[in-house]
Amino acid sequence: MPTPPYSSWMRYFSPTAQHRRLGLVCLGVGVQQGALPVVGPRVLEHHVAVVVTRGRGWFGHGGRPPQPVTAPALLWLVPGVEHHYGPDPAGGGWDECFVDFAGPAVTAYTDLGYITPDRPLVPLSGTAGVQLVVDGILRSARRGGPLLEVEAAAAVHALLVALRYARAGVSPRGEAVMDALTRDALLPIPVAEHAARLGMGLAELRGAVRRSTGEGVKEYLLGIRLSRAKELLARTDLPVAGVARRVGYEDAAYFSRLFSRRVGMPPVRFRAQQSGRGPVR
Repeated sequence: MPTPPYSSWMRYFSPTAQHRRLGLVCLGVGVQQGALPVVGPRVLEHHVAVVVTRGRGWFGHGGRPPQPVTAPALLWLVPGVEHHYGPDPAGGGWDECFVDFAGPAVTAYTDLGYITPDRPLVPLSGTAGVQLVVDGILRSARRGGPLLEVEAAAAVHALLVALRYARAGVSPRGEAVMDALTRDALLPIPVAEHAARLGMGLAELRGAVRRSTGEGVKEYLLGIRLSRAKELLARTDLPVAGVARRVGYEDAAYFSRLFSRRVGMPPVRFRAQQSGRGPVR
């Protein structure tokens, strides 16, 4: 039998119901190189991230005409949507790694923009971080053992973060906007003033933050403010009103309501739990 013009190594897992309670589970992992055979057309019942690290080819998704693929690139295969893809054999094929995964946390990652079903072909700026995560899953798979399913599940979370960092769609302007917004997050100014300070329209700022974080501007700023508030509550004796002012809120009662809604407890209770002392109001 002739040797195929490609190499392939893959492993599939069968996580239990208990493992699925982790939020994400790894169903399979693999690496392939060379003039690989065409995949599909087919429909899956779970998600797959296919990362093309070398070469070029094509990708058809949802009945649309095939699009050209040039490495580095990410192909999202999502449940219930027909897809087919393959490398260009004339160019020596391509190198790819893939991870199959599923779980209830997929919805949250999709809402945050980490998984993009409406943008199934994503150019990447590089794949070093992604390959590091996949190599970790491969080592775990080869080693086996009782911790394999949990190790692989944790790695899927890390993979989605690595893929988000590797996405090529963030411009230097977008990075500068996020840096400035993060720097000024504690200023007691409305979102419209943040936009004006950045020389942007409100809709433009909202779009930039949504693309970068998957969140709205207010939610992003609130996360930074509450993280700083937690540090002040845990490490200082500032009264709650003083903490509120430090993180951009003149109205301590309003700050306390926001804190309670997001954290699940009022500031004084958070402080008491962290310090082991009585509450400083």
